[in-house]
Amino acid sequence: MKVAEAVGRALTAAGVDHVFGVVGSGNFHLTNAMVAAGARYVAARHEGGAATMADAHTRMSGKVAALSVHQGPGLTNALTGIAEAAKSRTPLLVLAAEATRPTSNFHVDQEALARAVGAVTERVTSPHSAVEQACDAVRRALHERRTVLLNLPLDVQALDLPDTAAIAAAPPPARSAVEPSEADVAALVTALQRARRPVFVAGRGARSPGARDALTSLADHHGALLATSAVAHGLFHGTPWSLGISGGFASDLAAELIQGADLIVGWGCALNMWTMRHGRLIGPDATVVQVDDDASALGAHREVHLGVVGDVTRTARRALDADGARRQGYRAQAIGVGVRRRDVPYEDESTRDRIDPRTLSIALDDILPAERVVGVDSGNFMGYPSAYLSVPDQDGFCFTQAFQSIGLGLATTIGAALARPDRLPVAVLGDGGALMGAAELDTVRRLGLPMVVVVYNDEGYGAEVHHFGPDGFPLDTVTFPPTDIAAIARGYGFEAVTVRTRADLKAVEDWVAGPRSVPLLVDAKVAGQHGAWWLEEAFRGH
Repeated sequence: MKVAEAVGRALTAAGVDHVFGVVGSGNFHLTNAMVAAGARYVAARHEGGAATMADAHTRMSGKVAALSVHQGPGLTNALTGIAEAAKSRTPLLVLAAEATRPTSNFHVDQEALARAVGAVTERVTSPHSAVEQACDAVRRALHERRTVLLNLPLDVQALDLPDTAAIAAAPPPARSAVEPSEADVAALVTALQRARRPVFVAGRGARSPGARDALTSLADHHGALLATSAVAHGLFHGTPWSLGISGGFASDLAAELIQGADLIVGWGCALNMWTMRHGRLIGPDATVVQVDDDASALGAHREVHLGVVGDVTRTARRALDADGARRQGYRAQAIGVGVRRRDVPYEDESTRDRIDPRTLSIALDDILPAERVVGVDSGNFMGYPSAYLSVPDQDGFCFTQAFQSIGLGLATTIGAALARPDRLPVAVLGDGGALMGAAELDTVRRLGLPMVVVVYNDEGYGAEVHHFGPDGFPLDTVTFPPTDIAAIARGYGFEAVTVRTRADLKAVEDWVAGPRSVPLLVDAKVAGQHGAWWLEEAFRGH
C-alpha cells in the first residue's frame, strides 16, 4: 500500500468524513483513498471556495472537515479561506501535496505560508510514521482548536508502507471540558449577586452543546438580559429577554440596554471592538467578566475585572448551583418594541428602480421558511441580513468574518448547507462578493442544493463609496457599470429574478411554494443613497 492511500484511509478512520477541494496530480491518490474509505468528497471550482466550504461545514457540524489541495498554487489559492479559518480557531485539516525540490515550478515554502496566516503545520515524513503523523494532525486540530496544514511530500506519498507499519486509526477522544476553579466560580457568583442590571453576551465558545440551556437558566435566576456576538447569532432565539446581536448590528434600544448594564459577562466571547462598539457599550461603572476555557483569551481585547478559566456550560451550571436567591435584575425594566431592528420604524427610501435594503430584508424574513441556515458575505450590505433575518438557533447563521474578506459568502453557505441539509440555505451577498465567488454557483447547481442566493446589488464596493464619497474623493475605482447578475445565474442553471420593488418579490414567494428543484438567485437592485448604519462604527477600527 502506498503512503497516499494509507494516509487517506487513516484520516477517514480518524473521523474526517467530509473533504472539500480541487484535485490535481499531487492530491489525486490521497483524495480518492478517502472517498474509497467512506468520506464524502465535495469538488469546488476554486480552492478558495473549497477552503471556506470546509470551514463552514466544520462550524455547523462540530466535526473536523478536510480541505484537499494540490502542491504550490493549490495551497496559495486557498490561503484567504485558510486565514479566515485560522483566525476563527476552526478545527480544520488542510491536506496539501508538497513539492520539496527547489527546482520544481510548484515549490514554495508551504510551512511559512501556513504560519503567515495563523495556521499550524505537520508533515508526513516517512512510511513508518505516516499514519501516526496524519492522525496526530486530526487530534491537534480538534484538541487545540487550530487549523492544521498537513504537508504531504510527493516523494513520500509514492513510497510503499512497510509490512511492519501500523495502519490502524480511530477518532481521537473528545476535547476535555475545562472545569472552573471554586474560587473563580465564587467570584462570579458574588458579581452576579451584586448586579442589578446584568447582561450576558455569548460568543463562539457558547455554541457548544448544553450552553444555551445553562446560560438561560442562570440568566433567569439573576434577571439578566441576553445578547450574542455575531458568530453566535440565534443562540437565544425564542427567548423573550434576548437583545439579539451586540455591537454594530444592534438596534438603538438594544445598545442602550447593554450600555446601561452594571455587569457584563462575556461567555466564550472576546468582547472585541465589534461586539462592544469599541468599548462604548460598556458603561463607566460596569463590571466586566469574561469566561473562556482558553486562559490566553481573557483580557485579550479589553481589560476585565474578573477572568474565569472554564468551559461555558460547566461554569454556568456551577454558578447556578452555588446560589440560592432568585432576582428580578434587569428584567424589572420592560424591554419594549424596538429591540429587533426590523421593528424599528423607518422612512422607506425605495424608488421605482431601487428597493430599500431594509424593505427587502424585512420582506425576505417574512417570505423565507423559518427553518433556514444563513451565510453572510462581507460589505456595506452585511448588517441588513445579519440584523433583519431571524434564524432558529446558533446553527442557523454562519458568519465567516474574522478576516473581513469579501467573496466568502457563497462558499460559506454551501458548507453550512451540507452540514444542515434539513434547512433552507440562504446565501446573502453584495455584488462585489457575488462576482468574486461566482464560480461556486456551479457547485450549488451541481450538488442540487435548494439554495436562495440574495445579492444586494448597489453596483460598487459600498463601504468605500460611502466612506470616501462624502469627502469628495473620486469613486471611479470602486463603482462599476450595471451587471445583470440574474443572467449570470441563469447561465449556471439557476432560476433568477431581478428585484427593484416589493412587488417583484412575488417570484420568490412562488419559488418557496414550489418544488425548489433548482436554486434561486435574487438580483436585488438596492437603494444606495447612504451607507449602512453600522458602517461608521466599522471604519473606526481602520
